[in-house]
Amino acid sequence: MSASHRDALRVALLYLVLSVVWLEVTGYLLSKIFDGSADLPRWQLINGYLWVVLSAGLIFVARARLLGCLGIGATLRQHIENRARLRQAQAVFDCTHEGVLVTNHQGVIVHVNRAFMEITGYRAEEVLGHTPNLFKSGHHPPDFYQSMFQTLRHDREWSGEIWNRRKSGEIYPQWQTIRVIHDDRGRLSHYVAVFSDISSIKDSEHELIHLAHHDPLTDLPNRLLFSDRVEQALASAQTHKRGCALLMIDLDYFKLINDCLGHNVGDQLLKAVAARLRDLFGPGITLARFGGDEFAVLAESCPQLVQAAALAQRIIDSLKEPFQIDANQLFINASVGISLFPSDALSAEQLLRNADSALFKAKGAGRDGYALYTEELTAHAQHRVEIAFELRRALEQQELRVHYQPVHDLKTSRLVGVEALVRWQHPQRGLVSPAEFIPIAERTGLIAEIDAWVMQQACRQMCDWQKAGARLSFIAVNVSTRLFARRELYERVAQVLHDTGLDPACLELEVTESAVMDDPEVALEQMHRLRELGVRLAIDDFGTGYSSLLRLKRLPVQKLKIDQGFVAGLPWDDDDVAIVRVIIALAQSMGMQVHAEGIEQVEQAAFLLEHECDLGQGYWFGRPMPAHELDWARTPVIPLH
Repeated sequence: MSASHRDALRVALLYLVLSVVWLEVTGYLLSKIFDGSADLPRWQLINGYLWVVLSAGLIFVARARLLGCLGIGATLRQHIENRARLRQAQAVFDCTHEGVLVTNHQGVIVHVNRAFMEITGYRAEEVLGHTPNLFKSGHHPPDFYQSMFQTLRHDREWSGEIWNRRKSGEIYPQWQTIRVIHDDRGRLSHYVAVFSDISSIKDSEHELIHLAHHDPLTDLPNRLLFSDRVEQALASAQTHKRGCALLMIDLDYFKLINDCLGHNVGDQLLKAVAARLRDLFGPGITLARFGGDEFAVLAESCPQLVQAAALAQRIIDSLKEPFQIDANQLFINASVGISLFPSDALSAEQLLRNADSALFKAKGAGRDGYALYTEELTAHAQHRVEIAFELRRALEQQELRVHYQPVHDLKTSRLVGVEALVRWQHPQRGLVSPAEFIPIAERTGLIAEIDAWVMQQACRQMCDWQKAGARLSFIAVNVSTRLFARRELYERVAQVLHDTGLDPACLELEVTESAVMDDPEVALEQMHRLRELGVRLAIDDFGTGYSSLLRLKRLPVQKLKIDQGFVAGLPWDDDDVAIVRVIIALAQSMGMQVHAEGIEQVEQAAFLLEHECDLGQGYWFGRPMPAHELDWARTPVIPLH
């Protein structure tokens, strides 16, 4: 309580005490006046009445002073409470992280908080007395502000995203809420705007959008963005009557770099390839990465086939230059497939599919080159899709069969083993040739599942033959590159042997030479683990996979199989004769058996026997057949020259 308030209270109490005393005196005098009024003179009566009136006035004044003093106390308490609330509001106003701006009913800024100054860069004195037009970015059209004020008039509140300008000139996004404030009489008094800087949120949104449409390793457009750009380019090309070309690029044998030098070096190489290709192209060409070692190029103005072919050759030639990755100088080739608009396709999806078909053709033709799309490729692609779908169904419906081709000892002509070969008994098409479905099975990855099924069936059949008294030394099963590359091959073979009870020494696994040489260290580890199980190992198609003799001698292999391509020319083709002699001599020097396949004529069998080849199989000995059709007693005689 202030000093003036305390003085007022003292005066009021003094007036009250005096009025009480005065009242007592007045009462006493009045009693005397009225008790002896008949004897009193006139002037005394008049004085008595005046005293009474004066006393009443004094009491009224004292009462008013006292009530006034009590009213001041109540007002004072209310004033103290209001000031406390104002201090709390001021603390919230200044401490909030959202910017706050208050204008009067005319839109003139009358107050801002600390967060406002931090976000906008303006000091309070620089904006007070101005209107919010000071912060306009020019980002929004007039209709935007008209709609905002219309909402404020109707709903008394507006919320939304708005772009404003900082003092530095930077335009940035805000999320802002504006409220209309009315006084006690319902008249517009103020506008209050509360806003937050959402620049970081916008940056995150842009980053997510970028990541959704770009490859994270090379920062090139990904398949999603590339497909969208192809659609836009085709629409534009159709309007302006011009051609486009789409090229699919695949790096040849990139897997070897990943496997030998590690994925870190492989990733660096992919980034270097992307950078080189990006530098190679000018405006009007879009480069994208689809994943792995596959890239795509869209040339938006490429009306002729010659131009597309020239672009493909430029790509191939540019990638032949060495890449320096850390301490490694790496060389890599590329295969390119080309599809043209509008001659090959009229839609983005079809153009991509056709380019992929052309790429498959380029890789099949020996890689390190380009190939063009043709209608014939489409038919092959559709056929491959149909075969793959039906092959999956064949596995489920048990349409696959195992046929067995006899293997004879060339010296005794005795049947000593069989090779298990898969066949497909199609319900409508009959027996489907392995040459038709095996390549598709390898491409789709189904070959690993097929190999595992064949191994299970073959081992079970071998056990049945042994129980029936058949004198077979081994049953051979092919292991595809896909299955051989899997770490679980050892566990799968061990499980089959356990389930069937077959002696491991009776199972021979045939691995192609190319599968062994693709990754010799992994192959060596796999073969040693398989040998621990006790199974026999043979290298199939020997002579076709560019073997390193240094690596070959380290492999725990018991047999080399001479590819039938070299047997076909015996004994007339001098080159085939020389190759077969070398393979036989090599195997004998390394203590391995030699097994020739594809023997179809007696002259071929005689030549191989003469040069001390151990085993032979082919149509001359017997075709692949179901288990019950094998002729155990057949011992064809091989005449010696």
